[in-house]
Amino acid sequence: MLDRPRRTPLIWAVVCLAAFTVLAVGVTSEWAWLADLDDRGQPASAWAIDGPVLPHVLRAVELAFTGVAMAAYTVVLAGAMWFRGHRRAAILIVAVMAGCGLATRLIKIGVDRGRPDWQDPDFYLSSPAFPSAHASSAAALGGLLLVLITMLVRRAAIRRLLDLAVVLVVLAVAADRVLLGRHYPTDVIGGLLLGAASVLLGLALYSPLPRSHALKAEPLAEPFAAGRQLAVVLNPVKVESVEQFQAMVTTMARGAGWNDPVWYFTTVEDPGTGQAEQAAIDGADLVVVCGGDGTVREVCAELAGTGIPVGIIPAGTGNLLARNLDIPLFIRAAIDIALTGQDRAIDMVEVSGDDLEPTHFMVMAGLGFDAAIMEGVNEDIKKKVGWLAYVFSGLKALMFPAMRLEVSVDDGPFTKHRARTCVIGNVGSLQGGMVLLPDATIDDGQLDVVLLYPRRFWSWIPLVLRVITRRESRAGESVARMTGRKVVVRASGDVPRQLDGDSVGAGRELTMECIHGRLLVRVPR
Repeated sequence: MLDRPRRTPLIWAVVCLAAFTVLAVGVTSEWAWLADLDDRGQPASAWAIDGPVLPHVLRAVELAFTGVAMAAYTVVLAGAMWFRGHRRAAILIVAVMAGCGLATRLIKIGVDRGRPDWQDPDFYLSSPAFPSAHASSAAALGGLLLVLITMLVRRAAIRRLLDLAVVLVVLAVAADRVLLGRHYPTDVIGGLLLGAASVLLGLALYSPLPRSHALKAEPLAEPFAAGRQLAVVLNPVKVESVEQFQAMVTTMARGAGWNDPVWYFTTVEDPGTGQAEQAAIDGADLVVVCGGDGTVREVCAELAGTGIPVGIIPAGTGNLLARNLDIPLFIRAAIDIALTGQDRAIDMVEVSGDDLEPTHFMVMAGLGFDAAIMEGVNEDIKKKVGWLAYVFSGLKALMFPAMRLEVSVDDGPFTKHRARTCVIGNVGSLQGGMVLLPDATIDDGQLDVVLLYPRRFWSWIPLVLRVITRRESRAGESVARMTGRKVVVRASGDVPRQLDGDSVGAGRELTMECIHGRLLVRVPR
């Protein structure tokens, strides 16, 4: 719906409004078949619910969706979208909810239908009944939530679960109005139609999708005539629909002045290296890569030193490189930055080690606990719940045994350490904005090392707090930090190792050297 022409939601809005108009005319004209619907062919009071518990539950639902409560939900939701950078979505939320509320009130006054007379006398309502304000506002807010879920939730299973939960809540509010005797069924149906029409009309008039970040930015200087050949390296398993993704990229590329993209798909045997090489041979002026950190790493390594910029569309679970480059995780916004952003020269890291072919990483390498997490992730669970799979694996590996390590920085003498995990980073932030390496910068030509050694299970809590608050460590404490261009780490025995979140098998050594300014990537202006 979001990527379709605006006439699509407009047509559906007209259908809902037409159905609502017919219903409103029938209510005011007291059509017999509508009266039968409201009464179910028996006394209307049969809709009401009696009993010791259920009326209290229904009353709680009623209070949770009053006008004041819905206004509060609207403010919170719009505020969250605004501060997360989805400002058009925030504007749409406020406009739809305000418009729906105003329309409901005006129609109530115009129709002036009385309430059912079997309400609870302790909570009797005498205001006009048609349409139900609870139903219209719940349908409008529910519709907006469905729009946001479609925009922001990538995993289809989670998206369907959230969609179902939203629909069930809206239906519960609708049923609540009838079961409490507050409204006739036609009042509720009218409210649902009006709320749905409000959302659809809002989408037809104002798209919540972000506009290009380059519209308000100064034009980039071009010292020579830039080519417009675009290549896209795509890991097809990382997008829900390859065809829809291709259509979105092609449309946005044309709007940004690029030629239609040439597509290269990764495989299990070749996760990006061959595709990036072929794109360069074919004369690409920009290579956009869509996939997880592993795919991004392979493409970036192949294009390093070529002068061909890389645009990153994060579609994995960690997406640490994108996070540290301020590339949004919202796919449409990431595509926009890849097409219209500015180039930035960043570092990459060459890696070698025992039983390890010479390779590279862009984000972080690790030995011990963090590598054990990557090694222990269940891929089936990861496909279903995303980053929560790392949480489950982390809990299992929380007391990974201490390692005896030797560390050399810039070919200096080796120093001895005990640690449960050793992380060597080209960037500083993890998921959720947690800063593990506060001084790490992706273009400073340096590697930052941190060794963590919680002695007991509960020692993880003050250790994490120390890392988050960036407190200085003293001799003998559980955090040690080092910085240098070249880092060699040796363990006394085989330990798990990882590069950019991918396990590379157990071993005793990693030798890493930072190559300054090796790669051009597209970042926000």
